[in-house]
Amino acid sequence: MSFLLFVAAVAGGALNSVAGGGSFICLPALMFAGVPPVAANATTTMAMWPGSISSAWAYRRDIGAVDRPLMLLCGISLVGGLLGGYLLVRTSDTSFLRLLPWLMLVAAITFTFGGRLASRFRTSGGSHPVRHRPLPLWALALQFAIATYGGYFGGGIGIMMLAALSVAGLTDIHEMNGLKAVLAVFINGVALAEFVAHGVLVWGPGLIMVAGGILGGYFGASFARRLPQANVRTFVILVGWAMTIYFFVRR
Repeated sequence: MSFLLFVAAVAGGALNSVAGGGSFICLPALMFAGVPPVAANATTTMAMWPGSISSAWAYRRDIGAVDRPLMLLCGISLVGGLLGGYLLVRTSDTSFLRLLPWLMLVAAITFTFGGRLASRFRTSGGSHPVRHRPLPLWALALQFAIATYGGYFGGGIGIMMLAALSVAGLTDIHEMNGLKAVLAVFINGVALAEFVAHGVLVWGPGLIMVAGGILGGYFGASFARRLPQANVRTFVILVGWAMTIYFFVRR
């Protein structure tokens, strides 16, 4: 079973570094291994967090030009991620299992259509970079909602943030990816601290998956990048919808 978890984390780490959607593989793998639903969700956050740190570091030069909105969005993401983590640790396994199919559905829909939506907004967005004007209040509220969802579950938040940043006026995809990566570090990091404080992590399987996620993010991405990204996204979408249907059927 440890080998299965390691392989799942390698695959999840590789997918996250290229197209996202690693939680579609890691969360079900932990549940199939017998980890309770809430603990499995929290441990998935633990497994995937190191990969988000490395992604943020890779984009460190691209986010320098958007330092002012970055600081504001990071603060909002901290509060939202903490709230989401707080809500998760106070959710029973039975309640979370009832919610899980719907959470998976939101993630699957977001991953399937979110990229198209973000591209449309990016094409029709304003011509002035967001760093030269204050962020609208609705964009801050939207980021808070995404961060809360991310702290609670997390599937699909990358695409959600890209779409939100596009609507807010960002047009440089590298800046957007950099912002998304940094905000994910804050959202998942503060939620992870909440999980540690309340003892909901399963450390044995979690550490195995952390190692697999790092390995997958570093080496798996090199292989995955040789494939057409559309094919990788199609694979993630198929897995996401298959897992969503499975959890609806087993309710």
